[in-house]
Amino acid sequence: MQLQFVGCGDAFGSGGRFNTCFHVTGTRVNFLIDCGASSLPALKRLGIDRDAIDLVLITHFHGDHFAGLPFLLLDAQFSRRTRPLVIAGPVGIATKLPEVMEVMFEHSSKTKQRFDLSVVTLAPQQASRFGDVTVTPYPAVHGESGGPFLAYRIAAEGRVITYSADTEWTDVLIPAAANADLFIAEAYTYDKMVKNHLSLKMLEAHLPAINAKRVVLTHMSDDMLGRIDDLPYSAASDGMTVEL
Repeated sequence: MQLQFVGCGDAFGSGGRFNTCFHVTGTRVNFLIDCGASSLPALKRLGIDRDAIDLVLITHFHGDHFAGLPFLLLDAQFSRRTRPLVIAGPVGIATKLPEVMEVMFEHSSKTKQRFDLSVVTLAPQQASRFGDVTVTPYPAVHGESGGPFLAYRIAAEGRVITYSADTEWTDVLIPAAANADLFIAEAYTYDKMVKNHLSLKMLEAHLPAINAKRVVLTHMSDDMLGRIDDLPYSAASDGMTVEL
C-alpha cells in the first residue's frame, strides 16, 4: 500500500504547493483524503486515474480541503465514469456538497450522475467501514466556521494511517495516531502559536506519547518551508510517495 501527496500546501499555496489531497492505493483500496480546490489538475499532473478512486474522505469544509469536489465530480461525469463513488465527511456534508456545486457550477448539483454517488456522514469516534477501509474520525479543533472538523485514523490492508487535518493541539490526537504506521501531521508554524493551527514544537512535545512509526509534516507555512532541510522529520512535497 502507498500514499501519494497529490497536494500538501496550505490555503495560500505557500511554496507553490497544491491544496491538500492525498491518494492511497493498495491491492484492494483506492481512495483520497481531502480534495482541495486545486486537486483535479494535481491529480492529472501525476497521471492518477480518477475513475479508479472508490472513496473520498473530507476532513472539513474549507476550500483548500473540500472545494475540489465539484471539479472532480464534473470530470467524472464528462469522462463517463460508471464506477460507484462514496464521499464521506463531517455532519453537514449532504448539504454542503450541493451548495459548493452550485457556487462553482450553477445547476450542477441537480444533474443526475452516470454513476452511483453516495454521500455519507461520519460521526466522531464511530468507526465506519468502506470495503477494506475502516475510518475512525476524531474531533479536531480548527475554529468556528467550516466545521465540524475531523482527524482520521484509517485502517486498511493491515496498516494504519492517521491524518491530523487542520487543528490546534488536542489530546484526542494521541489515541487517533497511537502506534500508527504513518502519522501525517499539520505543522503550520515552527514555534509560533497560531490559533486553530498546530506548530511543530507543540506537536513534538506529544510525539513520544503517540509513538507513530513514521511522521510526515504537511500544510506548512512559508516559515516552516524555509526550515525543512534542518528538521529531523520528513516533510511532505507534492508528488511524494510513502510506502507502507
